[in-house]
Amino acid sequence: MSGTDRLRLAIIIGSTRDGRFGPTVAGWLASRARRRADLEVDLIDLAEARLPQTLPDHDGDLPEPVRALAPRLAAADAFAVVTPEYNHGYPAPLKTAIDWYYDEWKAKPVALITYGRESGGRNAAAQLRQVFGELHAVTIRDGISLPCYWEQFAADGSWPKAGADCNTAVKTTLDQLTWWALALREARVRRPYTT
Repeated sequence: MSGTDRLRLAIIIGSTRDGRFGPTVAGWLASRARRRADLEVDLIDLAEARLPQTLPDHDGDLPEPVRALAPRLAAADAFAVVTPEYNHGYPAPLKTAIDWYYDEWKAKPVALITYGRESGGRNAAAQLRQVFGELHAVTIRDGISLPCYWEQFAADGSWPKAGADCNTAVKTTLDQLTWWALALREARVRRPYTT
């Protein structure tokens, strides 16, 4: 693909906690996505975005951090949300980030990359499918679930181990995500999506 045909993938790190594992997962995903000729990656860390926790009335002015992130989300053809599962759900800063925006999500695909204990974040993924559906985004079928992710460190301290299941799942996830991203981008050009 030429530079203008490449799809822009925004990888969003959904946790802002100290000691979080999200940047490790997002860095791994970004490195795999950057190997593809059809993707351009924008890594968005919500801890660095510093979005306010309180949303104003609908007619209120948008704070500067919200205005600063909006063009990056709007420019994305697809999203990969990297999130842990906390208490069978996803982190509050991720919900706040989703709620600050509306048009930026519409008619775009979202891959869910979740991690946690034995569930691997599947409960968080189920909730996010509902939320993104309400925003007219399309969550793809195959995401990546990382149960007991701490067990996937290699002896040299790198993550994940060469034989980890996620190393196979990432290709399927990125293939589906790029298919949907291209299809939806072409559809938005031909016929703008309205709600």
